[in-house]
Amino acid sequence: MSYELTIIEKPTYLHFVVTGENSRDTVAHYMEEVMRLCAERNFPRALVEERLEGPRLGTIDVFCLSAAMSMRYIGALKSLAYVDVYAVGDTMKFAENVAVNRGFPARVFSTVAAAEKWLVGGPPRGLPPDATLNGGKPHS
Repeated sequence: MSYELTIIEKPTYLHFVVTGENSRDTVAHYMEEVMRLCAERNFPRALVEERLEGPRLGTIDVFCLSAAMSMRYIGALKSLAYVDVYAVGDTMKFAENVAVNRGFPARVFSTVAAAEKWLVGGPPRGLPPDATLNGGKPHS
Protein backbone atom coordinates (compact mmCIF):
# COMPACT_ATOMS: atom_id res chain seq x y z
CA MET A 1 0.00 0.00 0.00
CA SER A 2 1.40 3.32 -1.11
CA TYR A 3 -0.50 6.56 -1.61
CA GLU A 4 -0.32 10.31 -1.16
CA LEU A 5 -3.31 12.37 -0.08
CA THR A 6 -3.45 16.07 -0.94
CA ILE A 7 -6.08 18.24 0.75
CA ILE A 8 -7.55 21.36 -0.82
CA GLU A 9 -9.80 23.24 1.58
CA LYS A 10 -12.77 24.84 -0.15
CA PRO A 11 -15.31 27.10 1.57
CA THR A 12 -17.92 24.34 2.08
CA TYR A 13 -16.06 21.05 1.53
CA LEU A 14 -12.68 19.35 1.50
CA HIS A 15 -11.27 18.24 -1.85
CA PHE A 16 -8.96 15.25 -1.57
CA VAL A 17 -6.65 14.17 -4.39
CA VAL A 18 -5.24 10.70 -3.89
CA THR A 19 -2.37 9.31 -5.95
CA GLY A 20 -0.43 6.07 -5.69
CA GLU A 21 -0.98 2.39 -6.36
CA ASN A 22 -4.47 0.99 -6.78
CA SER A 23 -5.26 -1.76 -4.29
CA ARG A 24 -7.96 -2.69 -1.84
CA ASP A 25 -5.68 -1.76 1.08
CA THR A 26 -4.86 1.63 -0.43
CA VAL A 27 -8.52 2.51 -0.92
CA ALA A 28 -9.45 1.37 2.60
CA HIS A 29 -6.62 3.36 4.19
CA TYR A 30 -7.09 6.59 2.28
CA MET A 31 -10.86 6.53 2.89
CA GLU A 32 -10.20 6.12 6.63
CA GLU A 33 -7.94 9.17 6.44
CA VAL A 34 -10.53 11.16 4.45
CA MET A 35 -13.22 10.45 7.02
CA ARG A 36 -10.91 11.25 9.94
CA LEU A 37 -9.82 14.57 8.39
CA CYS A 38 -13.40 15.61 7.61
CA ALA A 39 -14.34 14.98 11.25
CA GLU A 40 -11.26 16.74 12.65
CA ARG A 41 -11.80 19.82 10.47
CA ASN A 42 -15.59 19.77 10.89
CA PHE A 43 -16.39 19.50 7.17
CA PRO A 44 -19.54 17.46 6.43
CA ARG A 45 -18.91 17.42 2.67
CA ALA A 46 -16.01 15.96 0.71
CA LEU A 47 -14.84 15.41 -2.83
CA VAL A 48 -12.46 12.51 -3.45
CA GLU A 49 -10.51 12.68 -6.71
CA GLU A 50 -8.91 9.27 -7.08
CA ARG A 51 -5.86 9.03 -9.35
CA LEU A 52 -4.58 5.57 -8.40
CA GLU A 53 -2.41 3.71 -10.91
CA GLY A 54 -2.72 0.07 -11.84
CA PRO A 55 -5.46 -2.44 -12.56
CA ARG A 56 -8.93 -1.46 -11.42
CA LEU A 57 -10.46 -3.32 -8.49
CA GLY A 58 -12.83 -6.17 -9.23
CA THR A 59 -16.54 -6.17 -8.46
CA ILE A 60 -16.17 -8.18 -5.25
CA ASP A 61 -13.52 -5.83 -3.85
CA VAL A 62 -15.59 -2.79 -4.82
CA PHE A 63 -18.68 -4.27 -3.15
CA CYS A 64 -16.83 -5.17 0.05
CA LEU A 65 -15.13 -1.77 0.35
CA SER A 66 -18.24 0.23 -0.45
CA ALA A 67 -20.48 -1.79 1.89
CA ALA A 68 -18.03 -1.72 4.80
CA MET A 69 -17.19 1.97 4.51
CA SER A 70 -20.76 3.12 4.05
CA MET A 71 -21.94 1.15 7.08
CA ARG A 72 -19.03 2.28 9.23
CA TYR A 73 -19.41 5.96 8.39
CA ILE A 74 -23.18 6.32 8.02
CA GLY A 75 -24.12 9.75 9.33
CA ALA A 76 -20.53 11.03 9.28
CA LEU A 77 -20.97 13.15 6.13
CA LYS A 78 -23.81 15.02 4.48
CA SER A 79 -22.35 14.30 1.04
CA LEU A 80 -19.40 12.60 -0.60
CA ALA A 81 -18.64 13.21 -4.26
CA TYR A 82 -16.28 10.71 -5.86
CA VAL A 83 -14.32 10.90 -9.11
CA ASP A 84 -12.10 8.02 -10.26
CA VAL A 85 -10.26 9.56 -13.19
CA TYR A 86 -9.18 6.11 -14.43
CA ALA A 87 -12.56 4.39 -13.99
CA VAL A 88 -13.76 2.04 -16.71
CA GLY A 89 -17.22 0.60 -17.17
CA ASP A 90 -19.94 0.81 -14.55
CA THR A 91 -17.98 -0.35 -11.51
CA MET A 92 -18.06 3.05 -9.81
CA LYS A 93 -21.80 3.41 -10.37
CA PHE A 94 -22.12 -0.02 -8.73
CA ALA A 95 -20.10 1.28 -5.74
CA GLU A 96 -22.42 4.28 -5.51
CA ASN A 97 -25.48 2.02 -5.51
CA VAL A 98 -24.03 -0.15 -2.74
CA ALA A 99 -23.30 2.91 -0.57
CA VAL A 100 -26.63 4.65 -1.23
CA ASN A 101 -28.58 1.45 -0.54
CA ARG A 102 -26.96 1.47 2.90
CA GLY A 103 -27.89 5.09 3.57
CA PHE A 104 -24.53 6.71 2.79
CA PRO A 105 -24.82 9.98 0.80
CA ALA A 106 -22.32 9.27 -2.00
CA ARG A 107 -22.42 10.15 -5.67
CA VAL A 108 -19.98 9.19 -8.41
CA PHE A 109 -19.06 11.63 -11.16
CA SER A 110 -17.02 11.46 -14.33
CA THR A 111 -15.44 14.91 -13.80
CA VAL A 112 -14.31 17.03 -10.88
CA ALA A 113 -16.32 19.97 -12.27
CA ALA A 114 -19.56 17.97 -12.16
CA ALA A 115 -18.76 16.75 -8.63
CA GLU A 116 -18.07 20.30 -7.44
CA LYS A 117 -21.31 21.54 -8.98
CA TRP A 118 -23.25 18.84 -7.11
CA LEU A 119 -21.51 19.58 -3.80
CA VAL A 120 -22.35 23.28 -3.94
CA GLY A 121 -25.87 23.05 -5.26
CA GLY A 122 -26.75 20.10 -7.45
CA PRO A 123 -27.23 19.78 -11.19
CA PRO A 124 -28.27 22.74 -13.33
CA ARG A 125 -32.01 23.31 -13.66
CA GLY A 126 -33.73 21.33 -16.37
CA LEU A 127 -31.38 18.35 -16.19
CA PRO A 128 -32.35 15.08 -14.56
CA PRO A 129 -30.64 14.43 -11.18
CA ASP A 130 -28.32 11.80 -12.66
CA ALA A 131 -27.18 14.04 -15.54
CA THR A 132 -23.99 14.91 -13.65
CA LEU A 133 -22.86 11.28 -13.89
CA ASN A 134 -22.20 11.86 -17.59
CA GLY A 135 -20.24 15.10 -17.31
CA GLY A 136 -23.44 17.16 -17.13
CA LYS A 137 -24.98 15.65 -20.25
CA PRO A 138 -28.22 13.70 -20.14
CA HIS A 139 -27.90 9.97 -20.72
CA SER A 140 -29.02 8.76 -24.15
